[in-house]
Amino acid sequence: MMREEHDALGRKQVPDEALYGIQTVRAIENFPISGLPPRPELVAGIVLVKKAAALVNAELGGLDTKKAEAIVRAADEVLGGAHTDQFRVDPFQAGAGTSHNMNANEMLANRANELLGGKRGAYAPVHPNDDVNKAQSSNDAIPTAIRIALQGPGARLLDELARLQTALKAKGREFDHVLKSARTHLQDAVPIRLGQEFRAYAVSVGKARKRVDRALDDTRALSIGGTAAGTGLNAGRRFAGLMVERLSSLGGVRFRRAADLVQATQSLDDFVAFSAALRAAALSLIQIANDLRLLSSGPRTGLAEITLPAVQPGSSIMPGKVNPVMAEMLDMACFHVVGADAAIALAAQAGQLELNVMTPLVAYELLFALEVLANALAAFTDRCVSGIEANEEQCRLWAERSLGLATALNPLIGYEKAAEVATEAFRSGKTVREVVRDQGILTEAELAERLDPAALTEPRPPADEKQR
Repeated sequence: MMREEHDALGRKQVPDEALYGIQTVRAIENFPISGLPPRPELVAGIVLVKKAAALVNAELGGLDTKKAEAIVRAADEVLGGAHTDQFRVDPFQAGAGTSHNMNANEMLANRANELLGGKRGAYAPVHPNDDVNKAQSSNDAIPTAIRIALQGPGARLLDELARLQTALKAKGREFDHVLKSARTHLQDAVPIRLGQEFRAYAVSVGKARKRVDRALDDTRALSIGGTAAGTGLNAGRRFAGLMVERLSSLGGVRFRRAADLVQATQSLDDFVAFSAALRAAALSLIQIANDLRLLSSGPRTGLAEITLPAVQPGSSIMPGKVNPVMAEMLDMACFHVVGADAAIALAAQAGQLELNVMTPLVAYELLFALEVLANALAAFTDRCVSGIEANEEQCRLWAERSLGLATALNPLIGYEKAAEVATEAFRSGKTVREVVRDQGILTEAELAERLDPAALTEPRPPADEKQR
């Protein structure tokens, strides 16, 4: 049930049913680290590179047409969902993704040979290095595969950010009439409308989406054709350009050639920028999730200005307790993204001279972070934001009791006198309106005009300035 294969280090037994070969076996033995399989998007990206390379090499006359057709057929089987169990190398592995690359080279070579009537392990007529890996190196094939792999999950994340932005905008319109107290430093502040808060959340999500979109576009500059050190040795002058054209056609994304292939081989800066955009989005989302947790706190002993959908019981000991679990979940997902960004930053600075070898870690962390964040946003939008309700009476109560109302008196009575009013309201337990009325500071008409909370949520001139 075993076959013997050889490489530069010697001979080794390979399971006879395996489409992979000796170098994959070595990697499986060397790296029993996480037990995790390679990300499926990365596998698809690598196989797409191999398919495009076979087509381009055949077009350039460097690869026999029958060999190229067999490699393409084998690649199409994988891209169609077959042979996924043949990609076995742990994400934590040899630098530069050489093990990922050889896993794909061996698997496609063996399957291509089968299609041509040959045997697994013989590597004739199709050889994993000479034919499947022709005009490539792990150093350009793997970064290119990562960039391809990011496009689908990146587009999905953009869609989920857009859905959340739309849901928050809708709540902004729904809650636009709900008056409440703003809070700065977690203390009473001036009046605000609940709708204004939610519109601001939508703007934050929209800005995050634009940053992610720009960073995703930067990852479409491919280093393929640079081979080992970005110099293009063994690739030929036309190979890089034709590969970009072919990958754009096959992948349905408009890729472009990196401006400098040596720099693109040395640096992972576009991955760092993309990860940073994810991190920035995660930080904004954490703030939004935590605000919703605060605004919904209670229901009897907290702010209780909004009610989040009750999706599951909140306690194993306290009957009837309901927790803001979807916001808590989003926090945890975003913490994961921030952690992934830290790992990617460390990987990016670890490159030396003509190559950064930490690409396997970058691939795994980016793709996993994308999946976690997109899934979290989908659940958060559908099972939390869309069902939020405003507690209008509670919002109005806090708005009336807020000491921040005294701010509106500054233009009429000055900062110091307004501070005295706020201090007296806090000491006595009265509202600012009651203190002003009791002390005869303003008439009822002036009170109604100056301390109308609704009017205080939009720009207004000081008392001595005419509206222009």
